[in-house]
Amino acid sequence: MSDSLTCVSTPSLADLPIRRLTPRDLIACADLSQDRGWPREEHKWGLLLAAGKGYGIDDPHGGLVSACVVTQYGTEYRPDLSAIGMVLVAERHARQGVGRRLMRHVVAESGATATPLTLYATPHGRPLYEGLGFKVTGSAEMVRGRFTPDGAASGVATRAATGEDLAALVRLDAEVFGADRTHVITRLPAFADQLRVAEENGRIIGYAAAWPNMDTHVVGPLIARDTETAKALIASLAAHTSRPLRTDVDVRHEELLSWLKERGLASVGFNAVMTHGIPDLPGDWTRRFAPVTVAAG
Repeated sequence: MSDSLTCVSTPSLADLPIRRLTPRDLIACADLSQDRGWPREEHKWGLLLAAGKGYGIDDPHGGLVSACVVTQYGTEYRPDLSAIGMVLVAERHARQGVGRRLMRHVVAESGATATPLTLYATPHGRPLYEGLGFKVTGSAEMVRGRFTPDGAASGVATRAATGEDLAALVRLDAEVFGADRTHVITRLPAFADQLRVAEENGRIIGYAAAWPNMDTHVVGPLIARDTETAKALIASLAAHTSRPLRTDVDVRHEELLSWLKERGLASVGFNAVMTHGIPDLPGDWTRRFAPVTVAAG
């Protein structure tokens, strides 16, 4: 008697469906980050999956083949801008066109609503995005280190934000960012360890958050009337943490970057700011110093 073997074919990568991810996929997303040598960043994934739309491809053998998150800003049915982040492909499926396929899906969905796109690209990822029609419109420098205060008194008053400040923060943020981010800004009190505002004559002229990421506190978003206000906000955040700081600053803010490096933060690298469907980001870059995270704009 001979044994008969039943062969079960494994679907090709091109046949695996793309689906929406939910907060229930957080661990699988963190596992995918770890697979590619990134930090797990479960805290950040939690925010992105709650405030944005996740897309992923399931691996028939378990886990995710690929994932990304799109965070939309503006009105629900006609977004003004969508930020793409956390574009990852499992190491075992790398260099097989999976990331391009997932990105084509996202670009096609944005095209259906004529929604402009933006993302921060590493040097490694930039060729993929350029091939899909994204253009480089700017650059951000990541700096990291232990902040050393200079001891000089700031002329800008800062304090911890309260619930009563949220409406003003949402208005200021929309004015500077160029699109409504209410669903992200209102999550900051729970997401961040610190949320502080800068004031002048009772009026809020800037705000910043510091949220935990592995062993650091990430400063972002950082919205400020001017460089001195941005410095005051960062110094006030640093005064209330023992962790190193990390932030991604628009390279046009040269004075702030120099000041941060003089106080102990060192350059880690650069990301290209890219857009699709618009020549540049909306809003006022002179008051937009750092994003919430490069994964969400």
